Amino acid sequence: MLNRRNADPSAEMIEWLSQGVRDEASSERIFVQLCERLMKAGIALSRATVHFRVHHPQWLGTRLIWYRGYSQAEVQNVAYDVEATDVFLRSPFHFVIATGKEVRQKIQVYGPHKYPVYEELRDQGLTDYAAWPFDHTQGRRHLLTFATDRPEGFDEADIALIRGTLPLFSLVTEIRLKNQLARTLLQTYVGPHASEQILDGATTRGSGTTVSAAIMICDLRNFTLLSGSQHRDRVIDILNEYFDLMADPIERHDGEILKFMGDGLLAVFPLDKPNACQRLIGALTAAYEALARRTSAKFPVQFGTGVHVGEVMYGNIGSQRRLDFTVIGPAVNLASRLEAMTKQLKRPILISADFVASAGCAAQTDCLGMHSIKGFDEMIEVHALNI
Repeated sequence: MLNRRNADPSAEMIEWLSQGVRDEASSERIFVQLCERLMKAGIALSRATVHFRVHHPQWLGTRLIWYRGYSQAEVQNVAYDVEATDVFLRSPFHFVIATGKEVRQKIQVYGPHKYPVYEELRDQGLTDYAAWPFDHTQGRRHLLTFATDRPEGFDEADIALIRGTLPLFSLVTEIRLKNQLARTLLQTYVGPHASEQILDGATTRGSGTTVSAAIMICDLRNFTLLSGSQHRDRVIDILNEYFDLMADPIERHDGEILKFMGDGLLAVFPLDKPNACQRLIGALTAAYEALARRTSAKFPVQFGTGVHVGEVMYGNIGSQRRLDFTVIGPAVNLASRLEAMTKQLKRPILISADFVASAGCAAQTDCLGMHSIKGFDEMIEVHALNI
């Protein structure tokens, strides 16, 4: 067994968790440091995992796996349906999460074991396994496991030291997970750029800035017919499919979706990033190509898009208690008017002459002439993008 270097390792662990992690923002790094400090305290750790329920829009949780000698943990995302799988239901994880009780298992050379995962641990040369629940507020339960390859397994002093660290480990990780959850929710609902501004303090009504951006407004066609002829769940499925067709290419081309508006969306490509207008065209091209490959014919998805470029006010607008972080201004209004004109001119993508000049894409367009547009004193030259 490793020699214990500290007269009172428990007190030192408590001091570190209460005083030494104030500037560490990452739960992952705290977990790795916890494993390293337990090793220094004399525990022969071989492997450790922590399972956080993070409630991300795309996955239920995050699994961190640490191995002795590694300076970082392996990060894995866990799908929402994992808890319905046979692997989970026949695991100690299920027991710990369901009961709130800890699990301890000496790994036998010859099985069988209660849970199949113990057979896998034995094949990896491990001799002892322990798992503990640790609870955060609002009933969110997480899981921490440790395993060793020491022939005798863990001793009672090892288990007592690990158990004694759990309350403070739970506290420090909850603080960081709350911060991560706030950041994730903001990114989900207002986008990455807007979320950073909000987290940096742009939370008062009227706060914001003026930015130059390429703007696109997209709207689903025949939505009234869709909502009147299809079951509610089918309507939601079609909307989600439509938004996926548009959103994925926008995000891949470094655009930012500011909001979904019923059956429409508003996205911007700030001009402070290179080739913003070309990236917007790339996103639209990819979206319409994906639409052409769509095989579902129960309800054909079609949409119209208006595109412009100009200055917009980017910030908080709303009532005293309910704010919306968005963009407004004549440039947004023109993009919206162009989107509405796609029905009249029967072309799916209409763009302004200003955007054509900025993007250098005249060869990709048909000039549809000068048009009078509501809300604008001067005639606007309108182009249709060929894709």
